[in-house]
Amino acid sequence: MRILITAGPTREYIDDVRFLSNASSGRMGYALAEAALRAGHEVELVTGPVELIPPSGCRVHRIETTDQLRELCVRLFPQCDGVIATAAVCDYRPKQRVAGKITKTGQPIVLELTETSDVLAELGAQRGHRWVVGFALESQDPRNNAMRKLRMKNCSCIVLNDTSAIGSLMNAVEVLSPEAETIAEIRGTKDEVAVGLMELIETSIAVVVH
Repeated sequence: MRILITAGPTREYIDDVRFLSNASSGRMGYALAEAALRAGHEVELVTGPVELIPPSGCRVHRIETTDQLRELCVRLFPQCDGVIATAAVCDYRPKQRVAGKITKTGQPIVLELTETSDVLAELGAQRGHRWVVGFALESQDPRNNAMRKLRMKNCSCIVLNDTSAIGSLMNAVEVLSPEAETIAEIRGTKDEVAVGLMELIETSIAVVVH
């Protein structure tokens, strides 16, 4: 299979030096890319800015903003069999980016934010015969919020984890089906979780789609 994997955070710039982002390390996405390559698959890795070396053998596409992520994914997805969307997309961006650097005046400033593109929902809408694996990082009412995300974004399954995964070498995930059934629970290092998820995709998710 040829698999599109998104990883790491996106950034939304306030001015030329400041940005909104999150603490995603990219480790889960990079571990999945490594697991997919070891299983004999081709990988298109679309990665936000992280301090990791991409696995040897994948095609690497570097992005910063959510719009850049969207542009690449929409272009690459039609040539892939499926997508694993681990990227931690910045949900909001400043309505207006200031050129240069905002000068400090000692007074409060107000930022007006707008929502960024929903990349996963757009891929889900055009999935056709392809499979879509989404990730849901939830801290409140996790299962219901994860299922809402699965349905809104037309995912084949959703991988639920919590905020303890951010920046950690470990992870514990629950994989939910469109029928809200738990089809797998995997815990361990992110490398171990990635291997388990890749096996699940090969034996269950991709098989059902095709």
